[in-house]
Amino acid sequence: MKKALRLISAFVIASTFSGALLAQDLLRFSPEWVGLSPERLERLENMLDQYVEDERHAGYVIRILRDGREVYHHADGMRNIEEQLPMEKDTIFRIASMTKAVVSTGVMILQEQGKLDINDPLSEYFPEWGNATVAVAKEEGGYDVEPVATPITLRHLLTHTAGIGYGNGPATEAWKAAGINGWYFASNEEPIGETVARMAALPIDAQPGTKYVYGYSTDILGAVIEKASGQDLSTFLQLEIFEPLSMRDTYFYLPEDKHERLAVVYRPKEGGGIEPVPGRDGMRSQGRYTDGPQVSFSGGAGLLSTARDYSRFLQMTLNGGKLNDARILSRKSIELMTVNHIDGIEFRPGRGFGLGYWVVTDLGERALIGSDGEYGWGGAYHTTYWADKDEKLVVVYMTQLLPSGGIDDYKKLRNGVYQAIDD
Repeated sequence: MKKALRLISAFVIASTFSGALLAQDLLRFSPEWVGLSPERLERLENMLDQYVEDERHAGYVIRILRDGREVYHHADGMRNIEEQLPMEKDTIFRIASMTKAVVSTGVMILQEQGKLDINDPLSEYFPEWGNATVAVAKEEGGYDVEPVATPITLRHLLTHTAGIGYGNGPATEAWKAAGINGWYFASNEEPIGETVARMAALPIDAQPGTKYVYGYSTDILGAVIEKASGQDLSTFLQLEIFEPLSMRDTYFYLPEDKHERLAVVYRPKEGGGIEPVPGRDGMRSQGRYTDGPQVSFSGGAGLLSTARDYSRFLQMTLNGGKLNDARILSRKSIELMTVNHIDGIEFRPGRGFGLGYWVVTDLGERALIGSDGEYGWGGAYHTTYWADKDEKLVVVYMTQLLPSGGIDDYKKLRNGVYQAIDD
């Protein structure tokens, strides 16, 4: 009865807002209106703030949505310790591999437009990949090369079963010699399509469809989007996703008037505490996301965004492809993206992989609080997110720590969110 009264009251309140306001942002509600305990959310806040106090990272922003409403949005710590700039709700972060879900959505948009099919061979868009080879390690060192047994498809790329790693398999030295090693493309002076075409001459790590191999697959999909759409990836995503969803702070390269809002990346310091990462990701240059040639749009790890923007994107997926008046994808495409596609391929306990996300397939086997069917991912700078269909819940957690991991805040975050559910 209490929940029914909440929903009726929420509907009345929401009905008083103009369509223009609804299109601008998600409605904000007190947590108890959608079944979250304010007192228990304070417990979550205290847990996460402790990591800042202990100098295990510089600061964070978290945003939680339930039933499509913002119920919690909190920032703590500093985005730039050296210049004493505080972490704020609109701080901009390098989201790295959180880019992958956005680009995977772009592929599905083009499928709905009839411009590609996810079962198409990659060679239809990049003929160079028609002669792909696989590096097979030899016991005495080095490797042999064999042709792929089955063509690489776009679906292989979406599920990371194409056999294409980050240039760190048996043929690592060949990838390094070609100047393709690591996931950072922001400073490249060639468009991503040219990089992808050059990749085709290098041996990949496994036969397509046989293993989960995390790597350049989504960067390649970004180049496919450029071929199929006739637009560069940045323009395509801006027109098809960012503008319709009012993602106003999401870019591959940051406009000059927003440079100050970009958080500095920190790393653990020997003996305790943290320090800025030197060079491209550190305090002085902020990486090449703010300068440089700005021609290489990395679909695998290139976007910058905010907790607000990314949670709007996730809410669209939770709504079955629509947010307010903006229909990005059909409900059936979202359903296809958020089920397991790699049954029988080793991945992670209790989880499979869909088209751009991990997906919980067995809550007990995973042994973490959550829901079956929940989906999410994260990024190399220690950002993470998930969406829970059963609980109508979106969680986005942003910080900047490299290398990612080494602290247990993800588990505290997950436990803290779910323990706050009060209905």
